[in-house]
Amino acid sequence: MPPPHPARLPSNPPRLRSLLAPNPSPLTFRGTNTYLLGSGNVAVIDPGPDDAAHLAAIRAALDPDERISHIIVTHAHRDHSALAPTLGAATGAPILAYGLADDGRSPMMQRLADDGLTAGGDGLDRAFTPDLRLADGESLSGPDWQITALHTPGHLGGHLCLSAGDWLFSGDHVMGWSTSVISPPDGDMQAYMASLARLDRPDWSLFLPGHGDPIPDPQTRVRALITHREARADQIRAALAQGPADAATLAQRLYPDLAPPLLPAARQNVLAHLLDLLEKKEVSTQGPVSAQARFHQI
Repeated sequence: MPPPHPARLPSNPPRLRSLLAPNPSPLTFRGTNTYLLGSGNVAVIDPGPDDAAHLAAIRAALDPDERISHIIVTHAHRDHSALAPTLGAATGAPILAYGLADDGRSPMMQRLADDGLTAGGDGLDRAFTPDLRLADGESLSGPDWQITALHTPGHLGGHLCLSAGDWLFSGDHVMGWSTSVISPPDGDMQAYMASLARLDRPDWSLFLPGHGDPIPDPQTRVRALITHREARADQIRAALAQGPADAATLAQRLYPDLAPPLLPAARQNVLAHLLDLLEKKEVSTQGPVSAQARFHQI
């Protein structure tokens, strides 16, 4: 799915500064976007990976009379959250997020985690502990900015998007350069689709994602992501109509030209779709539910 044309960051109040962390990869694109919102008392959104040079860049971006008053983390993946403790210790600013890395899971995903299912990879920041928790609908403010937290589980159970007027800091839930990885049990496709539906509104003017360029036509992007995921689910249904298969086999069929470094993420996305279909009672498994289970249509 091609990304939308990039937009410039808006220059109207509140003041907005964007810094790019030096952590490019196949899953982070050019790196993590760290945002500084406001003037005087500044909110830092997604401080990024634990990197001394990025810490110095954040502090250097402040004017001499400014201070960091809030550190807000959209979700506890290390490319977004790992620098938060160091930045908090250096500035005295509280760290705010939905909760711990495992918080916000649905009952089904918690059962699967308890049974030993893991998302794979090393992205989850299990050491992350916010000083304060942000509930859905809760607001924060500074002299020239206000943010309202929107709980948008899917990419992670505790994922937050942050509304600032008609801007939305969309974290990893909506990105312009790529679709989001949904990796059970940390990720949940059913929750992801419900969160996308919540963001399907005409009154956003700009999404500011965790990776990639600003998104100038948010509703078009959200609807494109919904259509993409619905089409992928239809492809999985069609593949299972030909016989039982596991997530790895289906990923090979559905992503035949995908670069090898991205295949693990593709398998997890397919597993997320399968678990969504399982919860909807459209499929069943041959044996216990696991990453290796073979699924078949009911």
